Amino acid sequence: MIQYNPKSWFSLIFHAYNRQVIRKLLPAMLGMGVFTAVVCYVELELLEKPMEVSNAVHSMLGFVLSLFLVFRTNTAYDRWWEGRKQWGSLVNVSRTLALRVREFTANESAHGHFNEAIPGFVKSLRNHLRPGQSNESIPPDAVEFAGAVHVPNAWAQSMERRAAELLSEGEFTAQEHWLIAQNLERMIDILGACERILKTPVPYSYSMFLKKFIFIYVVTLPIGFVATFAWWSVPVVMLVFYILVSVELIAEEIEDPFGLDENDLPLDLLCETIETNVTEILKRR
Repeated sequence: MIQYNPKSWFSLIFHAYNRQVIRKLLPAMLGMGVFTAVVCYVELELLEKPMEVSNAVHSMLGFVLSLFLVFRTNTAYDRWWEGRKQWGSLVNVSRTLALRVREFTANESAHGHFNEAIPGFVKSLRNHLRPGQSNESIPPDAVEFAGAVHVPNAWAQSMERRAAELLSEGEFTAQEHWLIAQNLERMIDILGACERILKTPVPYSYSMFLKKFIFIYVVTLPIGFVATFAWWSVPVVMLVFYILVSVELIAEEIEDPFGLDENDLPLDLLCETIETNVTEILKRR
């Protein structure tokens, strides 16, 4: 995730990220520029006078398009913010679970198990939310978990099993075991919430319609602009195209908050934070 100072206007205006967006859109922008230039040439050089087309239709469609884009970006940001809230909760739950294990029992073997299992769950969840990436999740060492397909579940099950063993051995009271189980249940809830975000993309029909709407709107702009802006229609249309498509690109980038794009959540940093905190709690003398 990009770290920045929101009060530094000039650094935001000329930030390198803007140049990256321009490079990504440059071929399409040049295509729109060439198309607009052709329309300008036909209307200004070949026809006796430019076609007089009212801009009222484009004004009305622009208002409707702006509503669509606002809804699109809000929907994408809601997914991003929901992912951040879930991982923030995971940080808190991991700390609470480590604190309870540390204070409920003096069994160093139990401390060692949870010191491995809590970061193991978190890292495997990160990798689980990034399908197709090179990092592979490593299941617990126990033989029954060796072939686990859903590695975060395997880590959660190993912690649940260890907590049950500590209860049967008298290391935990029933109340203490219940508190540990509450934390484990919350971790599974966070896992399910993140999977819901990952596996429920924006509906295809909505995304497809919006892209078509943007395309039709921009392609028809030169016809209505030539009479007003003449050859200046070329940079004006390219600017409008850049603004509209950039908003759609931003929404596409943040609607999947668990990836490796520049504006995605810093899952690696959050994993390191959890591992450091848990180790500090459970290894404290």
